[in-house]
Amino acid sequence: MFFTCAITGHRPTRFKWKYNENNNGCKRLKKRLQEQFAMLYEKGVRQFWVGGSLGVDMWAGEILLRLKEQPEYREIKLMMALPFEGHNADWDERSKKRLAFLVRHSEKTVVIGEKGQAPGVSFRQRNEYMVDQADCLLAVYDNDRTIRSGTGMTVNYAQKVGKPIILIHPDTGKITNSLC
Repeated sequence: MFFTCAITGHRPTRFKWKYNENNNGCKRLKKRLQEQFAMLYEKGVRQFWVGGSLGVDMWAGEILLRLKEQPEYREIKLMMALPFEGHNADWDERSKKRLAFLVRHSEKTVVIGEKGQAPGVSFRQRNEYMVDQADCLLAVYDNDRTIRSGTGMTVNYAQKVGKPIILIHPDTGKITNSLC
């Protein structure tokens, strides 16, 4: 039985639709996320760790909070792990407000690293922290090894420490490795 799931995925710039959340591909991806969250909930998962970045992290947090409004999912706990204070300083105002909303409605928010660490270190530490807290990982990831990404490194870390992984392909929505 699983109780906690970490979520990872790409930033909007990595998707064909970029920041256009009205795109059918984005809508399909959000629907797949919601379906997987419902399935995980039925298997006993109540805590969901999200990393507080643009794209999949933001969408997952918002979907989880909407699910939590429904009586049958009221035990969902959104957990936030931020890479460092001010990681969102360069974001547009709307995105900053969306993150602030998620943080305000999360059960727990932790800040993992410190601003000024070597590039990428605090993001990697945040991702590994979430995997370490979780019983399984849900990743929006296409397994494209030609592109270096935090999502890819997080999937590799979860494999290394033996966590079950659910992969959702970002373009097709196909779900594989449904091990949770």
